[in-house]
Amino acid sequence: MITSETYRSLGLTDKEYQKILSLLKREPTVTELAMFAAEWSEHCGYVSSRNLLKILPKTGKYKTLIGEDSGGIFVDDIAIIFKMESHNHPSQVEPKQGAATGVGGIIRDIFTAGARPIASLNSLRFGSLSEPYNKYLLQGVVDGIQFYGNCLGVPTIGGEIYFDESYNGNCLVNAMSIGIAKKNELAKACAFGEGNSIMYVGASTGRDGIGGCSVLASHEFSEGDAKRPTVQIGDPFMEKCLIEATLEILSTGYVLGIKDMGAAGLTCAVSEMASDGESGIDMELCNIPLREKHMEPWEIMVSESQARMLVCVKAGKEKAIKNIFSKWDLNAVTIGKVIKDKMVRIWDNGKILVEVKADILTKAPIYDMPYKKPEYMKKINNLDIDVVHEPSDYNIVLLNLLKSPSIASKEWVYEQYDHMIQLNTVVLPGSDAAVIRLKGTNKAIAATTDCNSRYCYLNPYRGAQIAVAEAARNLVCSGAEPASVTDCLNFGNPKKPDRYWQFKNCVQGITDACEFFDVSVASGNVSFYNENPAGAVYPTPAIGMIGIIDDINKVCTQYFKNEDDLIILLGISLEELGGSEYLKLVHELVRGDAPELDLKMERAVQLTTLEAIRDGLVNSAHDLSEGGLAVGLAECCMSNKEKLIGAVVDNLNFDIRTDALLFGESQSRIILSCAEKSLNQIKKIAKKHKTSLQVIGSTGGNRFIVSNNDNKLIDLSLEKLQDTWSNALRRDIDSSN
Repeated sequence: MITSETYRSLGLTDKEYQKILSLLKREPTVTELAMFAAEWSEHCGYVSSRNLLKILPKTGKYKTLIGEDSGGIFVDDIAIIFKMESHNHPSQVEPKQGAATGVGGIIRDIFTAGARPIASLNSLRFGSLSEPYNKYLLQGVVDGIQFYGNCLGVPTIGGEIYFDESYNGNCLVNAMSIGIAKKNELAKACAFGEGNSIMYVGASTGRDGIGGCSVLASHEFSEGDAKRPTVQIGDPFMEKCLIEATLEILSTGYVLGIKDMGAAGLTCAVSEMASDGESGIDMELCNIPLREKHMEPWEIMVSESQARMLVCVKAGKEKAIKNIFSKWDLNAVTIGKVIKDKMVRIWDNGKILVEVKADILTKAPIYDMPYKKPEYMKKINNLDIDVVHEPSDYNIVLLNLLKSPSIASKEWVYEQYDHMIQLNTVVLPGSDAAVIRLKGTNKAIAATTDCNSRYCYLNPYRGAQIAVAEAARNLVCSGAEPASVTDCLNFGNPKKPDRYWQFKNCVQGITDACEFFDVSVASGNVSFYNENPAGAVYPTPAIGMIGIIDDINKVCTQYFKNEDDLIILLGISLEELGGSEYLKLVHELVRGDAPELDLKMERAVQLTTLEAIRDGLVNSAHDLSEGGLAVGLAECCMSNKEKLIGAVVDNLNFDIRTDALLFGESQSRIILSCAEKSLNQIKKIAKKHKTSLQVIGSTGGNRFIVSNNDNKLIDLSLEKLQDTWSNALRRDIDSSN
């Protein structure tokens, strides 16, 4: 007898359970109930977000593939497959394994599409480093990413990290992966063809991860939470074998469909492959390879043990598939067959445990959630800039900003990652975007992850647009044309109208910005219930974006290259401080509105930059973001540790208050450096695109000097800047040990 306590503990509501009874016309078995709970969970069924996600653009300037588990674009005859996905709650529970299995899971989504994984990125959020547990989380997550990626042999080439009190008790770990394949060799995630075999391949099944999608990822953390299920355990060496075995079986032509057993494990793979193939699957549970004794059938069906896949194989070719996996010391067993009646029918030693139509399982109830603008917006958006006093010492402010963990160099993090394995990495971590060569061509792929969640807290719609615009700006600064987006949408409880209002406005912002830039949203992920007893995390619609560089010899980086180059500012600096790191750090205020964003101006600045880089006129390009102009210029001086080059900036003709000029975070601005002989040509390009351009100084020397109207504002040695910026995060972490 199924009780209300049973189905509620699995995350099902009374109404949903009644719907199950209506659909089945009987009471479900325990195994069926667990499968419904998994497939109808927020994490698998997207029950609160699916209707809104339909508005995201599926087409753009590059031909786009929207796959079952990942998506991508086509460049000539090459498919570039990419996706970003969250592993937030597991990482908060057990940071190393949570992050490691997040990397493993997203990489499986890439190679099960038939693409070889060539790069990983990440987008991370942690609470204040003044709290020891947040330092533990940071160290554990970074350890998990480096452990899995380095052992697996996929380079981690870029990412972003922010720190804010809103993430206390709920860190965010978003993993992105990129792969490539010939466009005619991509795989599908469906099962079809009556009589064809269903094979289980990869690792054995254990109890790790049970309830991960229906409980851990679909509910908030609460005080003293005792229901957190076991986090999955990753084995990168096994997954490396799985990559090679999978790509080998796909090359045989015997595989009709393949799907990773990710969230909800076998339940998701069986029901979705059957539903997508408009067929059914008849499966024998006792054939599943197990690594733990006495597992219940429902445990087997919802286990999220890593490195497992389900494969639909042409009848009669099972032995060939088994031989390939045996060579890699991996399981490959036939557990069922494709049937015509569109049922998922699961047996256990001759006894039927599950008999459900596939599309009943996969068509979760979809809800239009109520939404309401939060009352606190009136208060936080109110900022009287005139009562914000200007500092007396701008040197101190700049040094403090460079020490801020959200701005400080992330060397401590990325020096632990192997970013050179596979020998494709052209631009290493530490510039605006990472760049990897597209083997066999003269092209390259640039990639970045971006989102300022404080902007999204103050103005969800504009903050999400800024995330898209900044991602595109970072790619352009590397010499790439923005091509396509994957998103990872991290929000609080969707059942709370103020949280859902944030989500709705962020999705609309992403949609409008992507349509403006003509880039598709090829893939993505939604992570709700990112809350702790103190409240929700800041809305964090992380944007992963890739761009294409047509000539690998025209790659650009952010740091100054030569003495006596001119420094050019593209774009306009406005008198705005809302949402800035300066306002938070110096004045302890999170107030005002997100920075203004004029998409036409943004596009003009980007087109000017890209054309100037492609014409070989630019020696460096760096976008201005957190910390504003002063921080951006300092980064240009410091980013190349092999050759620090100073700057004298003495032509800042902006009639705005000094702190806004130096530390305001006005959008659509890029710093270029060039030889004096190139200036006139860059001016012509800027004029063509109607872009504001101002020469603000020149490179050279061993100091960073900024003055305005003959008033020296900043004068610091590069040695002092470099030591402050490069070592701040390491010092913060070491201070707890």
